[in-house]
Amino acid sequence: MKTFTHLLYVLILSIVLFACNNAHFLKEESYRNQVAQDFEQKKQALPHGDLFAIFADSILSVYEREALMFLYAYMPIGDVTDYPGDYYLENVRLSKQTRDEMPWGKEIPDEVFRHFVLPIRVNNENLDDSRRVFYGELKDRVKGLPMKDAILEVNHWCHEKVVYRPSDARTSSPLASVKTAYGRCGEESTFTVAALRAVGIPARQVYTPRWAHTDDNHAWVEAWADGHWYFFGACEPEPVLNLGWFNSPASRGMLMHTKVFGRYNGPEEIMLETPNYTEINVTENYAPIAKALVTVKDRNGQPVTGARVEFKVYNYAEFYTVATKYTDASGQVSLMAGKGDMLVWASDKGTFGFSKLSFSKQPELTLTLDKKEGDIFEEDIDIVPPVENPILPEVTPEQRAENDRRMMQEDSIRNAYVATFPTAEQADSIIACLKGKSGSFVRKALASFLVESRGNHDVLVRFLNEADRQGKLMKGAALLSVLTKKDLRDVPYEVLIVFNK
Repeated sequence: MKTFTHLLYVLILSIVLFACNNAHFLKEESYRNQVAQDFEQKKQALPHGDLFAIFADSILSVYEREALMFLYAYMPIGDVTDYPGDYYLENVRLSKQTRDEMPWGKEIPDEVFRHFVLPIRVNNENLDDSRRVFYGELKDRVKGLPMKDAILEVNHWCHEKVVYRPSDARTSSPLASVKTAYGRCGEESTFTVAALRAVGIPARQVYTPRWAHTDDNHAWVEAWADGHWYFFGACEPEPVLNLGWFNSPASRGMLMHTKVFGRYNGPEEIMLETPNYTEINVTENYAPIAKALVTVKDRNGQPVTGARVEFKVYNYAEFYTVATKYTDASGQVSLMAGKGDMLVWASDKGTFGFSKLSFSKQPELTLTLDKKEGDIFEEDIDIVPPVENPILPEVTPEQRAENDRRMMQEDSIRNAYVATFPTAEQADSIIACLKGKSGSFVRKALASFLVESRGNHDVLVRFLNEADRQGKLMKGAALLSVLTKKDLRDVPYEVLIVFNK
């Protein structure tokens, strides 16, 4: 009897394990077939270099194979060529482990998980090991919390690591932002999205290309919890969700959007579909919106198919394109936007036409391509932005006081880390220990590079010591002199060595 019971247990366990190993990541057959088709096209476009060798691994489960197929089908070509398959497999396994271990894992719909947890890339940053590192730091900190509280807690942790400061246009990787301890809003939001995804919370970077009422733009974060998307300022903790310094500007926003990895079939308006991502409109999460239908016609009154239609807001003394669409067979496009004014510019084959569109007043607009390149004309246009109407969630005095206390504590944690960066005097002492011949000007420059490198100073010290040992100190100094400040803050040792041969 015991033998029979044992065999029955083994049989049941084997069936369960077989079922788990053969569970689909892409559960909808039609979507799975579409991904497989897109994946094959990617493979055909990159026939050299054995770039898809990871798929020859016989131990891949069905889940892992389909998740990898989804990533490879839509990742940029540079991500296929620059990172090994094992890196993506590790991230697939880490994301699944997180979904299995976190209490909210089973609550997340497959589609939401697929597009907003699994993907590694957020913006144009270098990819790194942040999912593994951040999960190790955050899992015990959030595991016992409700999902919305976990989102707030992750943002507090992010504030411990990074604070706002302007920087150049290249986006630092999440780990590089931690090493630097600051970043612009696009880097803060990239970092925070990576941290949330590391603990299995769906997240996305949201941005307005330009505000409608002032000369600026901004990026922040939305996170999914309990069936809804909530927003907040990255690395700017608040006591509750849907609260940030930008509530008022966002209520006047004409357009807020986000890029979703892969083919996306969610409820939001699709702005643009590319081979890698789907751009969606999320403006209604922040401001009252209206839909406008634009019809483009030629001089003869016939609809123009495939005309380029640009929606522009006035910003930095120019009309800046915030959305571009192309007319259908009826010569039409539509857009949902905040209830203010835009300039709509349509063009096709050297002809164009334009007009102001008031989304609060005009449900339809017809444009005629009655001008051609080289025409001289003048027109007065009065652009009115949406009315400010912020909706602020309630915060009690006790919540505000506790949040302020925590932020001060987090500032002290971050400042203690920053205090480990070399000062100018310490950098001078480090450079003075180098034995290679170099003038005072060069040594002063090297010391400044160490200060600028912030948390990456150990990489530069190691590199300079090696260059000094090889008698290539001057060559190493010349190499560092052509790097940007951001390059100094995140360049790997291996890259420096290769270029200093």
